[in-house]
Amino acid sequence: MAGERPGTWFGFGFCGFGQALGSGHGRQLHSPEPLGVPGAGLDVCRVSASWSYTAFVTRGGRLELSGSASGSAGGCRDAWASEALLVVLRAGPGPGSGAELQAWEPGSSLRGEPLWAQTVLPEVEREDGPDGDGTQAGPLPLLPCASAYVSPQPPFYRPLAPTLRARRLELGAEHALLLDAAGRVFSWGGGRHGQLGHGTLEAELEPRVVEALDGLPMAEVAAGGWHSVCVSETGDIYSWGWNESGQLALPTRSLAEDGKTITGDAPGLSEDGSEVERAAEGGDGGPAPFIAVQPFPALLDLPLGSDAVKASCGSRHTAVVTRTGELYTWGWGKYGQLGHKDTTSLDRPCRVAYFVEKHLQVRTVSCGPWNTYVYAVDSKEEES
Repeated sequence: MAGERPGTWFGFGFCGFGQALGSGHGRQLHSPEPLGVPGAGLDVCRVSASWSYTAFVTRGGRLELSGSASGSAGGCRDAWASEALLVVLRAGPGPGSGAELQAWEPGSSLRGEPLWAQTVLPEVEREDGPDGDGTQAGPLPLLPCASAYVSPQPPFYRPLAPTLRARRLELGAEHALLLDAAGRVFSWGGGRHGQLGHGTLEAELEPRVVEALDGLPMAEVAAGGWHSVCVSETGDIYSWGWNESGQLALPTRSLAEDGKTITGDAPGLSEDGSEVERAAEGGDGGPAPFIAVQPFPALLDLPLGSDAVKASCGSRHTAVVTRTGELYTWGWGKYGQLGHKDTTSLDRPCRVAYFVEKHLQVRTVSCGPWNTYVYAVDSKEEES
């Protein structure tokens, strides 16, 4: 967001540990509120949320923690929060000295010595790939050298194959997604909820290309707890994995049961490999399918044919930003993390009305497991 007109970060959802979601009143916020980050103001450029705390990085290099973990530090370029580790990327002592990767216990208040530290090469020292485009690496947990990433479980520093020219990397609860410079998506790790997108429920020890998307250049990837989402360069959305709370925007049994009792058959696999259950009643009077697991990427259309540009996933919810600056959310909503002024869960994309009503254009979204953070700018100023 460098060089962009200043905007505001908003938060909504679970704040039972005092995360800076806004007013801080109560354990949850059902509608977006401006962040209340001490000392950070409107200068936040990066948000990384774990379950019980959130890390905020400002444009001036200040790191602020809010929630079950507290503390602050200067000279920070990026931070990545998990319950097991807080990973911080700090600037080196001088030009060309690279950056230092530090891993802290979240409750350490960033005091004393980190659990471990490692110097990483600065981005300018990365060798160009065979195409010579010098694609820069994305944020943590992918490292600036783009040849390794950080994991909350040992080994914490994990190298990537030299052939993988990584652009972005996302970690779910049990799986990893990688977007390479050519727009291909790779996945590995646990696959018991279909979150790898290979059509099976098997685990993969090494990165494997998601063949169903090969030939469709992707611009974004996002990993939820046990589901995955990606956005193509043309604005199409593909999702796969666990659909227990409607996080894939596919019909789900759990939401149907909220309104009526369902008598279903045992789950089975449909022709496309998705695990389905049949309900007693459907919209046309016949049996209606409910998708429990979708192991292949499924194309999702937003209302009004909107094109997506950004995506983020929580534990069981999904958020997407459109090219026109609107925010759509769906999935698990128990703590208000969908931003629709209630705690309803949804198995279809629904536009967050708050930003439209306030004449705000959303620029980016970052989901925590049970909450959501959004950066938005004044649409009137954008038009002037």
